[in-house]
Amino acid sequence: MGKFILRRATLAAIAIMGVTAVVFLLLRLSGDPVALLVPPDATEADYQRIRHILGLDQSLPVQYLKFLARVAHGDFGDSFTYKQPAMGLVLERLPATLELTGVTVLLIVIISIPLGLLAAVWRDSLFDYALALITLIGQSMPNFWFGIMLILVFAVELRWLPTSGQGGIGHLVLPVVALASQPLCRATTLMRSTILEILGADYIRTARAKGLRERRVLFLHALRNALIPYITLLGVDLGYLLGGAIVTETVFAWPGLGRLAVDAISRRDFPVVQADVLFVAAAVVVLNFMIDLSYGWLDPRIKVS
Repeated sequence: MGKFILRRATLAAIAIMGVTAVVFLLLRLSGDPVALLVPPDATEADYQRIRHILGLDQSLPVQYLKFLARVAHGDFGDSFTYKQPAMGLVLERLPATLELTGVTVLLIVIISIPLGLLAAVWRDSLFDYALALITLIGQSMPNFWFGIMLILVFAVELRWLPTSGQGGIGHLVLPVVALASQPLCRATTLMRSTILEILGADYIRTARAKGLRERRVLFLHALRNALIPYITLLGVDLGYLLGGAIVTETVFAWPGLGRLAVDAISRRDFPVVQADVLFVAAAVVVLNFMIDLSYGWLDPRIKVS
């Protein structure tokens, strides 16, 4: 177990280092943030002075090494726009994103598992065909377009729900539905296909031959083994949800990490973008590590090696 954790920790560190390099380089290619910070009547001397204060007058390798040195001490720099620590701004927006993502994941699990089970049990039925059509449409719709359609129908026309912002349960409904649409359909399809494959396995036929009730066979034997690929997909979709939250939070004006990143990118606020992306990348790495550890609990035959 110790070697496994060390190996995964090493791979995680390499992945995060790669993210830092890519984000750092792409941000510098997006333009000079000083052009957005100086007033229109600023002189060339003012321009160069601000570049020197921000450390942007140095070569890219020097800037990158200094950035890594600060990050190693937990310092992501101060926001160019807000004049506050960049990581502090990220942590302020984190609860809103956790609320949106957490409710979305809960909705996916609660709906996709029963629907996948029913579609597998009632194979080739009208319910199965209807569900297949719905999941196909759901996976084909971009979440930003679906979110706009939800706003037009349920907020503008019917006036049942608020259009944007964070507040009560009503403010969660539309962004959660928009964000969950694609991963929910994928998870449902995977659960159905996995259950169908498992129901044809030898150990399922043996369990039935022993006289076990169909419900016990389905939930105790089939479902538990189906959860391994399901959790794997859910781990991948956690990254999608955090990334997709950027678009969803922008459409619904949700004050989370995604909207913070979009605002920071538009203002070329390098420290905030770097802190935001690195935090999300680290969170995805940790979550996937926890999912790897859960495999052994779901199936004792799976070894660390």
